[in-house]
Amino acid sequence: MEQKRPTILIVDDEKNNIDVLVNLLSGKYRIVIAKSGEQALKRLNQIDNDIDLILLDVLMPEMDGYEVCRRIKKNIDTNGIPVIFITALSETENETTGFEAGAVDYITKPFSPPVVVARVRTHLELKLYRDTCEAMAWEDGLTGIPNRRKFEEFFGFQWNATGRRRAPLSLILMDVDFFKRYNDNYGHGAGDECLKSVACALKSAMPRTSDIVARYGGEEFVCVLPDTDSAGGLKVAHRLLDAVRNLQIPHEFSDAAKHVTMSMGVSTVAPPVKVSASVLIETADKALYEAKAMGRNQVKFLALNNPI
Repeated sequence: MEQKRPTILIVDDEKNNIDVLVNLLSGKYRIVIAKSGEQALKRLNQIDNDIDLILLDVLMPEMDGYEVCRRIKKNIDTNGIPVIFITALSETENETTGFEAGAVDYITKPFSPPVVVARVRTHLELKLYRDTCEAMAWEDGLTGIPNRRKFEEFFGFQWNATGRRRAPLSLILMDVDFFKRYNDNYGHGAGDECLKSVACALKSAMPRTSDIVARYGGEEFVCVLPDTDSAGGLKVAHRLLDAVRNLQIPHEFSDAAKHVTMSMGVSTVAPPVKVSASVLIETADKALYEAKAMGRNQVKFLALNNPI
């Protein structure tokens, strides 16, 4: 299978500068063009533009390159993309400003083509290595979905981000019903395969790229739903519940059903927020406990105690 070509976003308001860089790099890389800072940010938000590296001019009207870089680095979806400034500004303080904004390199004009090619190649190789390491560090080794570390990082970011946007945030905690009995009677190998199937079903039932499902620990899973109110959170939970039921994995030793099922606890926070992020997790956990106490194989919702 042919390896996917890395994609470079070139951001410059001068056509001549763009043309030079395109001619220099288009033979080995896929090129995306933006002629303003605002257009660059829009390009980064397009699903089909999986950007691997950004070549960014500093002097542009309306929004300069420093501000574009700062916004890129504040966004969880883009902050891992390396940014190289290519600019005529050559003073030390300009370079310092660029690095403080989050850039990985700073090339001054007029530039040497071999230097640009070499630095682009180096930073793309570093990004590939970093992405591989992060995927291994944030991925659950058994199920292939995000692990608890990734959940905590993502949840912390979304807690702050949705708070700034004054948007709701929903959380679902999930537990495979009577999983110890499953392991004890079918064997740990079968238990591992069960967890893999459950994780795949949960992931497939969550089409929004803004949401994640992660393995929380053992047979526990967690789902983070940004910009989702309580009604939306419940709707997703019931969809996840059905996805696992539909697997029809036999479980003769469950008191909830003759197949593998899950219990789920849902809670939602909506601004203004006067509690810590841990309270949302604790409330969803209490809802999960209620679902288990009521017979399992069901969803329970608990409102967050959010005094204002």
